[in-house]
Amino acid sequence: MREKIILVCTECLSRNYTTTKNKQTSKERLELNRYCSTCNKHTLHKESK
Repeated sequence: MREKIILVCTECLSRNYTTTKNKQTSKERLELNRYCSTCNKHTLHKESK
């Protein structure tokens, strides 16, 4: 069972990406380096609540 999650930029706090993850196998929050169009650079994006 995969659930939709939203990734938020840690610098400007904009909600840029949506993705899915399996909550049964990965309990911790997802963290990815993605491109932020607001910051115009690659930044760390974390899973929102």
